[in-house]
Amino acid sequence: MANLVMIYISLIGAIGMLIGMGLLLGRSIVGPSFYDRALAVNSFGTKAVLFLCLFSLIIGRSDGVDIAILYALMNFIATIAILKFFRYRALDVPLAQRPEKSGGRRG
Repeated sequence: MANLVMIYISLIGAIGMLIGMGLLLGRSIVGPSFYDRALAVNSFGTKAVLFLCLFSLIIGRSDGVDIAILYALMNFIATIAILKFFRYRALDVPLAQRPEKSGGRRG
């Protein structure tokens, strides 16, 4: 009985995650600025990781958690790469040699 309740709670959580992912997908398409879209895509990836963990709990396999961790790492690296590319228009600019902003404080 307790196991059945846990499965129903997990299913409700998974459906909620899917609804949230749909809303984030809409925000990533319609978003007013680039940074709103980038934030929506990053949040979509985070919800996808949570959904993978819930789904692996529902089907009773722990392999999904490993896949979710790998996906979280790829999501983080992709977000940093996208933001760096749109800031510097290149991915090969080391952060130590980035151009200084005028009027900034040194030290």
